[in-house]
Amino acid sequence: MDFNWFQAQTRFLVRQRFTLMVNKYEVHTPGPDGREQHLVAFAQQKRMAFKEQVTLYTDETKQHVLAGFRARQRIDLGATYDIVDHAGQPIGNFRKDFKRSLTSSTWHLEQPGLGVATGTERNQTVAILRRIWGLIPFLGDLPFAWPYHFDFTAGGTQPVFSVVKKIGLRDKYVVEIHDPRIDRRLVVAQAVALDALQSR
Repeated sequence: MDFNWFQAQTRFLVRQRFTLMVNKYEVHTPGPDGREQHLVAFAQQKRMAFKEQVTLYTDETKQHVLAGFRARQRIDLGATYDIVDHAGQPIGNFRKDFKRSLTSSTWHLEQPGLGVATGTERNQTVAILRRIWGLIPFLGDLPFAWPYHFDFTAGGTQPVFSVVKKIGLRDKYVVEIHDPRIDRRLVVAQAVALDALQSR
C-alpha cells in the first residue's frame, strides 16, 4: 500500500465482524457511492483475551503490518497505549481518561510534534443511556450497538477527526479526518481501540 495515498485519505469505514472465537476489524476507504472499497487495515482479537496489544495488518493475509498498539501496563483502566509502526517504533500514544469517562467517555491521543487531541462523546444523553442500559440485567449483554459520536479536538476547539458509530446489531464506524497533519495510522488505531477497549 502506498503510504502517501493512505495519508491523503480523509474518510475511513470501520466494521467489526463477530465470530465465535475472535473479533475482527476491517478498515476500508469508501468508494464514490459511499460503500466499502479498498481494505487498508485488518485486525483480529481473540474473544475473552486481554487486550493489551492489537496488531493492524494491511489485509487479511496478515503478511504486512501497518501499525499496532500496546499497553505500557497490564490490566490498568487508565493505561497509556503506545502506537507503533510496522517496525515496532513508537509513533504516538493514546489513553482513556478514566475519571472523566465515568459520565462521558474521553480519550487523549498524542502525536509527537502535533500535540494532544482529546476525544469526547458529543451527546451526553446517549452517554448516560448507554450506561443505564449496561446496568440492567440481561439487557447489558444483548448485541446492540448504541450510536455515539466522538469528536477529537486540539485545544478544545480545533477539529482533528471524528468517529461516528452507527446504530445496529454490529459495530460500524465512519471516521472523518479534519486535520491533514494527523497520522492516519494513529487515527485507525484509535478508531479500533474505541470499540476494542471501550468497555474497559
